[in-house]
Amino acid sequence: MKYAIVLPDGAADDTPLEELGGRTPLEAASIPQIDWVARSGRQGRVVTVPEGITPGTDVATLTLFGYDPHTCYSGRAPLEALAQRLPVAPDQVVFRCNFVNITDGRMQDFTAGHISQSDADALIAQLNADLADEGCTFHSGVSYRNLMLISDALDLDLVCAPPHDIPGQAVAGHLPRGAGQQRIRRIMQRAAALLADHPVNRRRMAEGHLPATNIWLWGQGRPVALESFASRFDLAGAVITGVDIIRGIAVGMGMELIHVPGATGYIDTDYAAKGAAAVRASEDYDLVVVHVEAADEAGHLGDAAEKVKALERIDAEVVAPLLEALRRQGEFRILVAPDHPTPVSTKAHSAVPPPFCYAGTGVPAGSGRPFSEKDALACGVMVDPGIQLIEAFLGRR
Repeated sequence: MKYAIVLPDGAADDTPLEELGGRTPLEAASIPQIDWVARSGRQGRVVTVPEGITPGTDVATLTLFGYDPHTCYSGRAPLEALAQRLPVAPDQVVFRCNFVNITDGRMQDFTAGHISQSDADALIAQLNADLADEGCTFHSGVSYRNLMLISDALDLDLVCAPPHDIPGQAVAGHLPRGAGQQRIRRIMQRAAALLADHPVNRRRMAEGHLPATNIWLWGQGRPVALESFASRFDLAGAVITGVDIIRGIAVGMGMELIHVPGATGYIDTDYAAKGAAAVRASEDYDLVVVHVEAADEAGHLGDAAEKVKALERIDAEVVAPLLEALRRQGEFRILVAPDHPTPVSTKAHSAVPPPFCYAGTGVPAGSGRPFSEKDALACGVMVDPGIQLIEAFLGRR
């Protein structure tokens, strides 16, 4: 039996949109392949974000793979550190470090205009040169998504807001708070001062791009060991993604990472290259996982048309060739599971249970409904706790 999981990040929406004729992007998109999965198999909703936990790709994806966030999750940054194979010393805490644009005291853009890799790398080098006396080191990730390691930090006990959850809001009320807040806020303030007149930012503004005015520290924690996916389910898996959070989860689960040139973690990602890589991987592994960030990014942009486009390209260029390959190979199952909603109306993550669907060998015939939030609700299936979904999909319960 071959298995495939497609993770269209943030694909769900919890509010119909006037610009889409009162429909959500999933309802408006032409996604015949994903609709086939929903019509042919099981469709429902899944609690990916347990109550009391901030919604995000980290928590939701751990849940989808059957890892309980209450015991397996300490923060987003430690998972991304796994992706970079970044060692964390016993006295260190790792933070996610976004380059952001704060204008007039408000979170203008949590990506600093989707800063280029070369610009981000140059700014990371400057941070390391100027802030070493704070006992911290900065490490480049993908574009705006970077990490900071800070030593002598086990007394930190902070609440830090994800910057993507406060678009357009005044940042003063969302700064890190708790034990050690003065130290972390000081690092952020010093970073803002050195970024203010940096040559990279002067050039970006001259070219009409947003400058990276600040760093935003959040998602902190220390690594938590995960039991390998293979030891739990006796399946060899491979993961295709363009972002470090999914890479880190894959490394933690002991899965192989497949690098795909052109996988950017943004709306300009190479969908077809991801689909082709998934087809090749399906021949060599028991399970292939394809994560696509684009719908989530479109949600954060508040761009309904771009979100519909991302969903249609996932369907045509990832799901379609993967389904064709699986059918050629014999017995198979395929799961399509958004991790959480990223509503266009709010531009922020939501904890509302997203829809899922899976079909294939041995899966009972479904309701005949297409894939959408409304249709999943009508099916009357709610997987709670969400960690049970993977076992159902794999036929282990």
